[in-house]
Amino acid sequence: MFVGRLKELNQLNGLWNKVTRTSLVTIRGRRRIGKSTLVEHFASKSNARFIKVEGLSPKTAKSNKDQLKGFYSQLQLQSGKSYEIVDWLKAFKDLDDEIADGQRTVLLLDEISWMGHYDSSFPGMLKIAWDNFFHKHPDLILFLCGSVSGWIRENILENGGFLGRPSVDIVLKELPVADCQSFWGGAAKRLSSRELFDMLSVTGGVPRYLEEIDPSLTVDESLRRSCFSPEGYLFKDFDLMFDELYDRRSSERKKLLMALSGHSMTVSEIAHALGKNRNGHLADALDDLSQAGFVACERGLNPKTGELRQEVRYRISDNYVRFYLQTILPRRGMIEDGTYRFESLERLPGWDSILGMQFENLILGALPSLVAKLHLDNSRILSMSPYRKFPTDRERGCQIDCLIQTTRSLYVVEIKRQKEIGKNIIEEVEGKVNRLSYDHRLSVRPVLVYDGCLSPLVSDENYFAATIPAADLFGIAP
Repeated sequence: MFVGRLKELNQLNGLWNKVTRTSLVTIRGRRRIGKSTLVEHFASKSNARFIKVEGLSPKTAKSNKDQLKGFYSQLQLQSGKSYEIVDWLKAFKDLDDEIADGQRTVLLLDEISWMGHYDSSFPGMLKIAWDNFFHKHPDLILFLCGSVSGWIRENILENGGFLGRPSVDIVLKELPVADCQSFWGGAAKRLSSRELFDMLSVTGGVPRYLEEIDPSLTVDESLRRSCFSPEGYLFKDFDLMFDELYDRRSSERKKLLMALSGHSMTVSEIAHALGKNRNGHLADALDDLSQAGFVACERGLNPKTGELRQEVRYRISDNYVRFYLQTILPRRGMIEDGTYRFESLERLPGWDSILGMQFENLILGALPSLVAKLHLDNSRILSMSPYRKFPTDRERGCQIDCLIQTTRSLYVVEIKRQKEIGKNIIEEVEGKVNRLSYDHRLSVRPVLVYDGCLSPLVSDENYFAATIPAADLFGIAP
């Protein structure tokens, strides 16, 4: 089932209307996010011929020759021809011979980083093929897709040889919550917002993970099957995904994410937690995970000086990854040998705290919707990110779920998932405001985004500039 992605589809449809309709498109994003599905759906809706060749995982292909063999095996299935294997330039020419002028054609080279994994000349060969073969077809859109976003950035987008050639670069994100509800069809409309958010707090808006959830079952039963069973897809996918993506670097990436699983950290804090020196390798690894969509890099402004904060903080932005590390991994051995009995989410130790962080992550992924609900002019927003400051001898510590700074105001956003939210939430947020060091020429406007039953006493106090139910923020059906 295909839902959403209207912005991306409209962007791609516009390519058929170009004077020069030949286009090169790059699509980046984490594994399972639906990159190739988007391209295939676009081709179908465009009534275009669809040709797809996918790179093989380095776990499967041990050499450049293996990758070429995999390329030709897929091409032969679609063309019915036999080929002589020579090099990538000939491979691209043989592929080009299958493209017929006068017919809309969508050509997808999927997992492009795997395809060129063993051959340093691969990007150069691809550039030659684009300039001399593919570019000459008037009704062709060539898609280069990959889960290793850093490879596409380095070898295509920032490669001088490809300068100016890509028409569109799409970084595919998780589906918005409203689209996730549509993904599950009519059954999802009968779910309470609490159950819906609980499910999404585990899966995020990753289409492949949404397929594993049966909304006709309770959240507990769905997660028991997919997360806490040795056969469950979400039980197995963390290792499978990272081993496919990073091969020999997989263990290092997993340790880095484990260090981040509790809360956001600076590079120095991460290095200390890993027992390593702060160096370029750690910075590159964080950048790689950020490009892949697993980690968010946040800086923001100092609310007192208005200048960029010196420290850059990193947090896990992928809900599934953090849920796996905090909840599944500690029980992995017992799950594998069948001695673990999952009963319910609420009976998991520390579940309220874990799910509070997961819920917060969902809201942080919907900041554009929050800005719209607050009727803010985007041009006046200077900074928008979580804020954390540790106490010093001179200043008190402060942690704010999201701090939005405009030219005139500070919006202190509290994100709360709780069955009953009483009047004490006002005292809690006021304490944060009092501990916040800021330029007092700015107005301070507290905002509450919540899921739960909000006491009418909170509204009676008229403390918050806005109280926004999460269901309204995401535009999901009641």
